[in-house]
Amino acid sequence: MVSQEQRRRQLAREKFLRQQQRRTDARRKSRIRNSVIASALGVVLVGSGALYATGALEQDDDKTNANAEVTPSAAPTDKAPDPCDKPAGGKAASKTWKKEPAMSIDKSAKYTMKLDTTCGAIDVALKASAAPHTVNSFDFLANKGYFDHTKCHRLTDQGIYVLQCGDPQGTGAGGPGYTIPDENLKDASLKGNVYPAGTVAMANQYNAQTQQGRDSGGSQFFLVYQDSQLPPDYTPFGTVSEAGMKVLKKIADAGAQPMDPQTGNTAPNATVVINKATVTKS
Repeated sequence: MVSQEQRRRQLAREKFLRQQQRRTDARRKSRIRNSVIASALGVVLVGSGALYATGALEQDDDKTNANAEVTPSAAPTDKAPDPCDKPAGGKAASKTWKKEPAMSIDKSAKYTMKLDTTCGAIDVALKASAAPHTVNSFDFLANKGYFDHTKCHRLTDQGIYVLQCGDPQGTGAGGPGYTIPDENLKDASLKGNVYPAGTVAMANQYNAQTQQGRDSGGSQFFLVYQDSQLPPDYTPFGTVSEAGMKVLKKIADAGAQPMDPQTGNTAPNATVVINKATVTKS
């Protein structure tokens, strides 16, 4: 016959086992969720690791690093009228560099990036002290005209809400030829795995499932126009101004195109082209 003490221990053990099972299930669901996010944010060019290993990214010609796509594919939507103007004359640059530019910004100063787009001006207050490598890279690239005449190639309006830009190729596979380290992943604004509206962050090749691809940012970035559930794996380096948010809303309201089967992108219906990007110190 089971004693009262034995019964108590048995019940306690069963409770412990149930708690352990719940924790195991929660971890499994978290891994699945991260896996889904990782696949949605996955690397465009398969085998990019081989490119790094062989030194293919050490070329100055038309070689580009593969920056991870940040947005999941959006479902097809009815195409709205284009709310934006025609792009200014000119074409995107194709130049790449062998290595990250030397640090030249003043980490204690304030910097602003202005994106003069076909849809209106988007001003971004940059976080030089928290993300110096990222801001320094954008200062370098903007001064080289790297972002001028580039198309914002991706808009997602389901799941997460971002506009992705920064690829001269306009495919999601381009980059400057070098990579920069992840920074500021513990920014106070990233609470509860949410990137709040107005955040500007880096795309990268990080895969949460394999935990591979850290420090792989290039030139692609995304602008969050509505609070978006994302793990803190993408360097937040700027905040869009109030006026800039109105421009983003106009772009978002026009919706996204069906997914391109070749690139996996859901391009915005609006013609979003950065006519000129500038970074200024104040």
